Amino acid sequence: MAGERVNLLGLPRTELEEFVATRLGAKPFRARQLMKWIYRRGAAEFSSMTDLAQDFRSQLADVARISVPEIVEQQVSGDGTRKWLLRMDQTQGIETVFIPEPDRGTLCISSQVGCAMDCSFCSTAQQGFNRNLSVAEIVGQVWLAHRELSGGELSEPRARGAEAPGLKHGRNITNIVFMGMGEPLANYRNVVPAMRIFLDDLGYDLSRRRVTLSTSGLVPQIYKLAEECNVALAVSLHAPNDALRNELVPINRKHPIDELLTACWHYLDAQNGRSVTFEYVMLDGINDEPGHARQLARLLKGRPAKLNLIPFNVFPGTRYRRSPAAAIVRFRDILNEHGVIATIRRTRGDDIDAACGQLAGRVIDRTSVRLGTRLTAQSQPSAQPSAQPSALTSAHPAVRPPAHTPARIRPAQLR
Repeated sequence: MAGERVNLLGLPRTELEEFVATRLGAKPFRARQLMKWIYRRGAAEFSSMTDLAQDFRSQLADVARISVPEIVEQQVSGDGTRKWLLRMDQTQGIETVFIPEPDRGTLCISSQVGCAMDCSFCSTAQQGFNRNLSVAEIVGQVWLAHRELSGGELSEPRARGAEAPGLKHGRNITNIVFMGMGEPLANYRNVVPAMRIFLDDLGYDLSRRRVTLSTSGLVPQIYKLAEECNVALAVSLHAPNDALRNELVPINRKHPIDELLTACWHYLDAQNGRSVTFEYVMLDGINDEPGHARQLARLLKGRPAKLNLIPFNVFPGTRYRRSPAAAIVRFRDILNEHGVIATIRRTRGDDIDAACGQLAGRVIDRTSVRLGTRLTAQSQPSAQPSAQPSALTSAHPAVRPPAHTPARIRPAQLR
């Protein structure tokens, strides 16, 4: 649209250089200056960019803008975890979470409004799916978190590799994980440019091991990512066999475990990676038996893999239960005894529904048929429905995948 000002937030370096050259007739170094101001110092107004010429700032104001999502609500957990509800439009919102620790600060960001993967144990999936986030909306979550954690002040320039102020107090973002709302690889075209800004030394200057993409298992996109962007890879596994994973993570019916693992090992080979982290939510009576642990050990022993055991975090409408602490410890010990590195994730922010699997935001579902239902219909002849009980119902008759539940954020908050 003619005359519309371009949002510079989320433009990768090459696109920003092209913009300043074609729209403003400026040299590439101006783009580098802009990136430092936007990402390293958190500037939102061109007028604050004091080392840019006044006439150049005036030109920028005419053709460009720096726009970030609006914070609707902030919650702070008793353990210091922070959660922000961010407005995407008049009726929908996403959630972003900051988890402070003594030696690091992890920001968990979203890639979609909702999620279409239909994992039965995840609160986000129960909200349905509306749309992908833009690059600016993804990067904007990091920009906003930096601003909020710094008290709204512009950051001072620092040498590359130097410790950022506030790290010892747990108020600096050292790691970014795509573990919020949405399936990142289903929004590939926007997630990859965002990750490049996180890695760019003029952007957030994070090492590739400090940016983690977590996927439920979109195999073709894992192969594509292996050729285009080098970050840490995490995979939502949650089951040691296809029968059970088909129920918990419906995309497994399209890309079963063997196919998924082959893609993971290819990714490490292509990117010279150290290991893949496999996430495994612990569901009482569903996937937490010693036999499940031994099956996992057979899958992963001798491979560059780490297993992260996640105590299930309840959310409204779920019928699943968290595995007892003793069962989780036993599960970990079996894996370790069989030569597989396994750790137990400490639950953070569950008192504000900010823990793993609890993010819901506010989503207007645009899906007409849930993924699990669609894949089941594709795999079974309609005239001869299977009479066999599912892995979930046979393993634990009292537990069923939760029905679609309403969002927990009041609509009035987003008006």
